[in-house]
Amino acid sequence: MRHTLPIAPQFYVTAPQPCPYLEGRMERKLFTALQGDHAQRLNDSLSKQGFRRSQNVLYRPSCAECSACLSARIRVADFKPSRTHRRVRKATAHLRRNATSPWATEDQFALFRRYLDARHADGGMADMDVFEFAAMIEETPIKSRVIEYTRPAGPGERGRPLACVSLTDVFDDGLSMVYSFYDPALHALSLGTFAILDHVEIAREAGLPFVYLGYWVPGSRKMGYKANFSALEIYKGGAWVPIGDPATHHAELHPLSVEPIAEQVARIALPEARNA
Repeated sequence: MRHTLPIAPQFYVTAPQPCPYLEGRMERKLFTALQGDHAQRLNDSLSKQGFRRSQNVLYRPSCAECSACLSARIRVADFKPSRTHRRVRKATAHLRRNATSPWATEDQFALFRRYLDARHADGGMADMDVFEFAAMIEETPIKSRVIEYTRPAGPGERGRPLACVSLTDVFDDGLSMVYSFYDPALHALSLGTFAILDHVEIAREAGLPFVYLGYWVPGSRKMGYKANFSALEIYKGGAWVPIGDPATHHAELHPLSVEPIAEQVARIALPEARNA
């Protein structure tokens, strides 16, 4: 006799710490371990409910008095590039894509350090060493890929140097851009935008309907670029809805904007596990 039981992970809450997106706010995360035989199915299910992966952990913002962070994804079939996007594509036509298994290299780490030092020198990853970087890339219990973009060699260089790298998860319904970094010397090429555009193409080629971009935060300049992509959806009120006019969204910063933790956990839909 066979029957089904839900996969029942344990959920926890982090201690409050300063928010990296909204000044003067404190962030808190709801999280669970991602491990075991059902890791891929759990990741697929919770990612559709606003969760993100960091190594072997799934998390979702659960701040005490703020619900500003909204998970965002692009509907691939409906996406239409803007004039700016077409310019970015033309300017980056010399880049070459290479998809590999999630394995960290010295070249990746060197590029990562240059990116952090130029763009996020005071961020939470600023002190990450080569071993922590390798863990970020390699510690994944699900289907993941490293997408490398290389450029032609310049004077005194050999081969094709790295221009941009994206750690990407593969869901049953799309691609998730876990973390991307690029050569800060190539800032004029808009490589962050380019990487998203290319992931839309990869998803289209693979027949996957969505590209997950992480969190969009109304009022945060760091996250504002995500609203520049057409066919964008946000996870709000327990459902995916079109973003519409980004200017109409405001960060909800009051005590009643967030449900109690117990209610949040109770509303999480878990996949079922088959047992004999």
